[in-house]
Amino acid sequence: MAYRVLLINGSPRANGCTARALREIADTLHAEGIETDLVHVGNADVRGCLSCGTCGKKGRCVFDDKVNETAPLFERADGLIVGSPVYYGSPNGTLLSFLDRLFYSTSFPKHMKVGAAVVSCRRGGNTASFDVLNKYFTISSMPVVSSTYWNQVHGFTAEDVEKDAEGLQTMRNLARNAAFLIRAIAAEKSKTGLPAVERGSFTSFPDGK
Repeated sequence: MAYRVLLINGSPRANGCTARALREIADTLHAEGIETDLVHVGNADVRGCLSCGTCGKKGRCVFDDKVNETAPLFERADGLIVGSPVYYGSPNGTLLSFLDRLFYSTSFPKHMKVGAAVVSCRRGGNTASFDVLNKYFTISSMPVVSSTYWNQVHGFTAEDVEKDAEGLQTMRNLARNAAFLIRAIAAEKSKTGLPAVERGSFTSFPDGK
């Protein structure tokens, strides 16, 4: 059975530090027999969510852009790995707008697709950005893939990242863990199915208050 992972590059630079980290992951996934798709969104014209509700009626975002193009790739993927540079201690704003709309406008189940965040920074803001990206997975019942350090690389250029031996090692270990989890989840799913998911309860308070 062929498994696929969707890689999203949230950097404006298609061949920068974030891309170098994602390439290390992709190469390792390929060695593990996992196929990959790469979407570059960091330089795309992506606006934020309008909260218009169109996606709830039509099953797709009202803005027919990179979000709607990527949705089918996300639906068929067994895993999602999102990479972003750090800007002012946070992920790229374009990427956050993209992820807000991608996750909210798609109705297909994300339950048990594995997820991982990768961040690239020169010095600081990495763990804060890492935390922001991981929240997209944890609200969607997506198991978060860990590694042997936080999933980050350091450098100002892709050439700098080449010197970050531990960072690239972390990317390889992340990819192997992702491949293992994908196969393990698929094996258990074939035997017992996926865990039950309760729906219906929303924020509620006694006496209507």
